[in-house]
Amino acid sequence: MMISTIGLKKSFKTRSGSVDAVKGVDMTVQGGEIFGFLGPNGAGKTTTLRMLATLIEPDGGEATIAGVDLRTSPGDVRRVIGYVAQGGSTWDEVTAREELVLQARLYGISKAEAQQRTQKALAAFQLTEFADRKCKTYSGGQRRRVDIALGIIHEPKIVFLDEPTTGLDPQSRAHMWDEVRRLRNEGVTVFLTTHYLDEADALCDRICIMDGGEVVAEGTPESLKREISGDVVTVGVPDHLAEKALSLAMAEQFSRRGELLGGDGIRLYVESGALAIPHLLRVLDGAGIEPGSIELHRPSLDDVFLAKTGRSLRES
Repeated sequence: MMISTIGLKKSFKTRSGSVDAVKGVDMTVQGGEIFGFLGPNGAGKTTTLRMLATLIEPDGGEATIAGVDLRTSPGDVRRVIGYVAQGGSTWDEVTAREELVLQARLYGISKAEAQQRTQKALAAFQLTEFADRKCKTYSGGQRRRVDIALGIIHEPKIVFLDEPTTGLDPQSRAHMWDEVRRLRNEGVTVFLTTHYLDEADALCDRICIMDGGEVVAEGTPESLKREISGDVVTVGVPDHLAEKALSLAMAEQFSRRGELLGGDGIRLYVESGALAIPHLLRVLDGAGIEPGSIELHRPSLDDVFLAKTGRSLRES
């Protein structure tokens, strides 16, 4: 087990009192997995990550990182982890090669070894061809790859990535996913925060969903989605008819739960979409409501979040 926390918590003082940013997080992360922290902005993801990375001190609870006690031996924790902040850490006026050699030297690595590791990292992250250009000339995706290379140049057991693909174009984002998977395949435990549903679903071996400073669900993406049995039916109807359509659908009792989609129609959770859709169309037709669209899909991580919190993560 690479990470274990029990009751980890953190609050911050404000002018009006205090805010409980993290309210007692319990979780475990196994070695060699990609573990995702999923949740809306303000859920407590970054605060938790910063505690685990020893950047801020917990107010309470316990945590061990690679077998080291977080609260009593933070210096030893820093030796076995890498941390990549959301804002990035490259300097405009230096090159990727200079950054990487300096970072390795700061960890006490010899100059010759630092140069060897730098060459290896440049090749692994496809940075070699522009390694000696100043970082201010790099694209956003290139700078993000330098950020992650800096976070692992000392060969940590665990790397913490805070929103690693925020602001990247689709191509750079897909490439970053490949880099994260490569780290996992090389035996590095990857702990990342994200608010992208597709990223958590496609990339993570297990995820922890946070909301309001608390863990609301933990498991593999597939196991969490299996908790939401049945099908999801989305019906496009004019906004002024949405409440009536939802009321009619719920009255028929073939839907376990339903919600308005704020101008896009309604969403229904049913046991069987194949049986529910013909019935639903007849009910709406009888009321003079003609759907503009109707879609059937299996539950998503957003549906899991909705079931756990009562609201959509996309809307959050």
